Amino acid sequence: MPLTEAGIYVAALRLIDEDGAEALTMRKLATVLDANPMSLYHHVPNKEAVLRGVARMVGAQFRTVTLQDAPWQERIRLLATDFRTLAHRHPKLMAYSFSQPDFIQPDDPFWTALTAIVAAAGVSQSEVSEIAALLVAVVVGVLGAELNGSLQQWASLEFPGAAAGADESMDAGPAPDQDHMFRLVIDTLIMGLEGRLAAGRIGQGADR
Repeated sequence: MPLTEAGIYVAALRLIDEDGAEALTMRKLATVLDANPMSLYHHVPNKEAVLRGVARMVGAQFRTVTLQDAPWQERIRLLATDFRTLAHRHPKLMAYSFSQPDFIQPDDPFWTALTAIVAAAGVSQSEVSEIAALLVAVVVGVLGAELNGSLQQWASLEFPGAAAGADESMDAGPAPDQDHMFRLVIDTLIMGLEGRLAAGRIGQGADR
């Protein structure tokens, strides 16, 4: 089968899913493709370009149900949930991608959908990108911690005074429910944006 750029990305994704982005090398990729390592460079200039191409390929798979008539709160919950599903489908790739400053691009389906929802919520045009960027930063941070296990570990920590009067011989409680925690963070973001929008409307009314 002829070597193609798309075929290189597909093979690279399989390797990343198995061993992580850091373990990917052009030589390993050539071996999987049964090709001469130098032949890869006719299609992609280097490993970084391969990783960017794989990230674009996976990002293009992002799909969410369009609910134009639904409240913006429901639309943002669905968008975030679908994004989380994609992250869990390729956790090692997404963990790498989350660390890259160019992870989000203007034409990404996720960014396009998110900015449309933020605008529909009533955020002024001048602040749409800023608010959307902050939402992305929080969600990506939470998902990154979820994928590497930090979130569950942190949620299992006792807070000062929590053990006072408790029976130390009691077994530890159940592991934190990560689905519940993700819903909690999205609800918190939505409540924060609702509060900000309400405060803005109050301020506008006071200026009249």
